[in-house]
Parts: sequence; structure tokens; C-alpha cells
Amino acid sequence: MPRLHSPATAGVIARLNHPGYDRWACQIRATGGCRQPIHLRGKVEHFDQATGRLLHRYTTRTEPDGVLRVPCKTRRASRCPACAEVYRADTYQLVRAGLVGGKGVPETVTAHPCLFVTLTAPSFGAVHVRREKHGKVLPCHARRDAKTCPHGRVMSCTSRHGAEDAHLGEPLCPDCYDYTGSVLFNATAPELWRRFTEALRRRFARLTGLTLRELRERLTISFAKVAEYQRRGVVHFHAVIRLDGPDGPDSQPPAWATADALTNAVQHAASAVTVTTPKAPGEPARTLRWGTQLDVRPITMTGELTEQAVAAYIAKYATKAAECVGTLDRRIQPLDNLEALPVRDHARRLISECLRLGTLDELAELRLIQWAHMLGFRGHFSTKSRRYSTTLGALRAAREEHMRETCISTGRLPLFDEDTVLVIAHWQYVGKGLTAGEQVLAAAINGAFHPNRGEQDE
Repeated sequence: MPRLHSPATAGVIARLNHPGYDRWACQIRATGGCRQPIHLRGKVEHFDQATGRLLHRYTTRTEPDGVLRVPCKTRRASRCPACAEVYRADTYQLVRAGLVGGKGVPETVTAHPCLFVTLTAPSFGAVHVRREKHGKVLPCHARRDAKTCPHGRVMSCTSRHGAEDAHLGEPLCPDCYDYTGSVLFNATAPELWRRFTEALRRRFARLTGLTLRELRERLTISFAKVAEYQRRGVVHFHAVIRLDGPDGPDSQPPAWATADALTNAVQHAASAVTVTTPKAPGEPARTLRWGTQLDVRPITMTGELTEQAVAAYIAKYATKAAECVGTLDRRIQPLDNLEALPVRDHARRLISECLRLGTLDELAELRLIQWAHMLGFRGHFSTKSRRYSTTLGALRAAREEHMRETCISTGRLPLFDEDTVLVIAHWQYVGKGLTAGEQVLAAAINGAFHPNRGEQDE
């Protein structure tokens, strides 16, 4: 709770005593608990196209502080848990629709071959890990004849790390760890994925004796994927990969397009594709590929790996970034004092390597300096192929239409004939966020401190 006479307390009192408090509270409720709402100033006017008569006008001049507060709509849970939860829920619906139907996808899609695939990164050096066997936590790296590295460290660890142990992901010897390789893998991971999807199609073409053009006339490979950071600071991809007919989920795949054939194609493509980085002064060209650990499992309607579990798993990581590695969720500037940043030493070394490699002209296309806070990764965290299922835009549009109809039915918005009404809107961004006092009130308004408030099911 805020201290007596603290700035937060003063802010609470000032907002509560403001004559527009009730309307401000309505705005806060409408943002759904957004931590950093966007402040907009402007107006919306509705005109009759035939007569030019003004039918309705909304302006922020009458709003508290002269602004309208709207949700920030970020996907990052570290910045705004409320908006990230909306993004997570939308991603869940998007992924699940591609597995069981709905949202414009036919239910017959459940009969299409579908796999849950995890593509990992290669090893860049031994790190502290947590391993379990039959419910028992095993020693991290217990070796009787452990070697001593060139830097004098014994490459062994007998600790049984807890799930939240700060050492997880840290190298046993930071000086031996390949920070350059780790950063370059993250930077080239999106290209590796692109080549992986192309290799899938080529493999099916070879298995069936078809050309790629002929294959596209018979088979569509659809997917939805998400990137996840491992504690060591490298990304790996979780993907739902589904086989459809030429018209996507509305058509059945050919009889030869089976789950076994898809498994074969995934295993071949994962081992076949590579990306080679340019040679730079002091840095040789590197050939990067997926790690040897490849997990390929069929998705079922019952059992351990159900469609609901897969959709929840992918949606969970859609709102996360590199925070688990101990880095920042904002961009890092080259002139920032790295030693003063509140990050883990391992993350600091990865960031430093991004900044160093980013100065090399030959690696400029990787934009490592701009994405140093993401440890080199610059791809989209969640993506899907065009025909997998619905889109996030369609889900948002449906939600906005529902809200509009609700406002009309409750009399908060006039009912107009959209074909005869001209809508003119003018908006200006004037800031974002809440003061310390407003944050306290917003949390109370949205029930953040309610003792019986529980987590929503995934």
C-alpha cells in the first residue's frame, strides 16, 4: 500500500476528488486493466451523405484530462499482463480452430494428418540444467572423470537445481561458451524456419515423384508456430504442422499424405537445411543448423497431447520474449552502460556480442544492434501460414463488432445506416500510461487485489 503523504497517495486523492472521476473510472474499466493505456485526443463525426447534416459527434474535449484512454494491445506480458492475456486468448482460439474447426474452419479438419513439432538449437557449450527421471531431480552435470577446460574450470556440476534456480542456463564456463554462435543462430533462426518449410515441400515432391507445381495442386502444408527462449538464451520453435488438400482445410489431403509421411518429411527437412553467415574480419563464415534434439508427436483429441493442450502451450509462449534469460524488454542503445543494466551476466555477454558483431559491415543485414535486447532474434514470435485458420485481425474485428452492437443496444451509440452515413475521424497520440496514484486506483477498479480472483484456464 502507498505510504501516507507519498506521491502515489497524493495522486489517489487528487484523482478521487476530480469532478470527472466517474467518467475516468469508466475509461479505466473499458481498457480491461491495461497497465499503460494509450492517450488519444480527437473526435469522430457522423454526417448524412445526402444532406451533409451532422448526425452525431464524439469529442474528447469533454473527457477527463481531455483524452480518451484505450488499451495498449501489447503482446508482452512483461509490459501489460491484461493486454497480453487478450493476445494469448486470441492466439489460443486461432491455433485450436486449426485443429478442431470453428472460426471459419470446417470440423472435418480433425481428420487431417497433424503433428506437433519442436525444433531446437544446437549446443554452444555446457550449461546448468534441471533434469528429472521418474519424478526425481538428477544432478546437473555429474561426471566422475570430468575434464578441466582450458580456463581451469572443472566441467562438472553435482547440484540438483530447483525450477527457479538462478544458475539454470548459465554456462559451466562462460569463457568456453560460444556466444558468437548463439547470437548468430538466433539471428538466422527465421531463415532456417523458412528453408525448413521449403524443404518439407521438396521432400513430399520427391516422395511422390511430383514437381513442386504439381504438388501444390494436390497438397497444402499449413502451420502455426511460436518461438520460445531457452534459459541459455537461444530460441527454439514449437509448431503445429497440418496436411490439407489443394483448397486448404476445406479439402481433404490425398491418401498418400499421411502422418507417417509428414513425420518422414519433418525429420529429413530438419536435418537437411542450413544457413551460412558471411565471412567478416576476425569472424569466419559459419554454417548453422537445427539441433539434434527433434520432437515430433501426433496431436490427438484424447490422450496426453490433445488439441487443447497444444493450443494452450503455443498461446502461452506467444506473450513471452527473452525475459526468462534475464534480459530487458526494451531496445538497448550502443551507448548504454552495459555494466549498469539490470541483467544477468550471461545475458550481458550475449548483448555485448550482439553489439560487437553488429558493427561488422558483412553482418549488417542481421541488425544485431537493433535486436540486442532479444539476443539477436528478430523474427515474429507467433506466425501461421495463410490457410491454417482464421487471423488475429478477424478475431479482433469480430470483438469490435460485438462491442459496437452492445453499445447500440444499450443506447450508448446511435444506430446509423452505414451505406448513407459518412464517418470522419481525427485522432492524435498525446501520451500513454498512468501515474503512480492512478495505477493504485486502476488496480482496485479492475479487481487486481480481489482475494478470490483466480487465473483463467489455459
